[in-house]
Amino acid sequence: MALLGPNGSGKSTVFDVFNFLAESFTIGLRSAWDKRGRFRELRTRGSRGPIVFELGYRETPESQLATYHLEIDETARGPVVVDESLKWRRVAAGPGAPYRILSFKSGTGWVLSGDQPEASDTKVREKLDEPEMLAVSTLGRLAKNPRVAALRRFITDWYVSYLSIDDARSQPEAGPQERLSKTGDNLANVIQYLKEQHPDRLEQIFEVLHRRIPRLEKVLSDLMPDGRLLLRIKDAPFAEPVLARFASDGTLKMLAYLVVLLDPKPPPFIGIEEPENFLHPRLLPELAEECRAATGRSQLLVTTHSPFFLNGLRPDEVRVLYRDERGYTRAVRAADVRGIPEFIDEGASLGHLWSEGHLGVGDPLADAGGPTQPPSRGQ
Repeated sequence: MALLGPNGSGKSTVFDVFNFLAESFTIGLRSAWDKRGRFRELRTRGSRGPIVFELGYRETPESQLATYHLEIDETARGPVVVDESLKWRRVAAGPGAPYRILSFKSGTGWVLSGDQPEASDTKVREKLDEPEMLAVSTLGRLAKNPRVAALRRFITDWYVSYLSIDDARSQPEAGPQERLSKTGDNLANVIQYLKEQHPDRLEQIFEVLHRRIPRLEKVLSDLMPDGRLLLRIKDAPFAEPVLARFASDGTLKMLAYLVVLLDPKPPPFIGIEEPENFLHPRLLPELAEECRAATGRSQLLVTTHSPFFLNGLRPDEVRVLYRDERGYTRAVRAADVRGIPEFIDEGASLGHLWSEGHLGVGDPLADAGGPTQPPSRGQ
């Protein structure tokens, strides 16, 4: 799914929701809270009370929907998890409301243990050391709580990209690494890992990269005498490759995206913010195709301002964000905007329609005279 909208419509905020949750589970709630300016910056301006998250997910495509509920407030000492629960229903249980298998308030609560917990099972009472601790993150590390552990793995495996080209040019310490970092500073390590463990997948990445950038032949990850890795890019006409720090920004960025999108063990969720930066416009519809292909393996969220990237997408894959009269972010499917399906049926492309203002609330000038509500079909 792609998020589209003018500056200030809330795209980056929606994107950061996933990053905040992932960091709360990996580096801790307090660190994620401090990084964002605490609740003064996290709360909607003028609001009071806790921040509420509710996440629905499935352990496998065939599993029943589970629901994770999280409410975070703050005291003079810092953030507090005032309410946290996990609702689950066994696949074999058939229709009926899901039941809680975990419930905690301010660090005290209970969990139903076991691989197939029943609502009638004995509740195991637990008390966490600090009210800022997440029960799912803590109890999900225990083998006796496999359903809670599955949720913890699901969230900590998310990949949210804040790719930095300067970081991708770095020379990291040698050693294979399975997953690209948020900034891409371990790109050479991941190339080394793929070369050693998944050479066929690395060749596939090179093949796709060569189609996108025809003169590029190969990417090399070499061990230097001082123990660092050197990433080099070889152009087809020349015998000697060049150092990655001299390669084009677009080449490195496309390589990094392909490493993520073609990961042999893909993360359950991938977030990419504004992939159009540093890439030639004609590459963007093809990158959109790579993103669509990856949705068979991962859920994908992309934010964009590029009509060229949009040209590779379908209206049902795009959500247009806008601010309502109270300042809150709202979303509408591009496919539900009046006239868009008809334009598409006549051969128009979504990016051109957006550039011409047909998406209304997706137009950066909409607030200066465009609609304040989404022009949905049937209105």
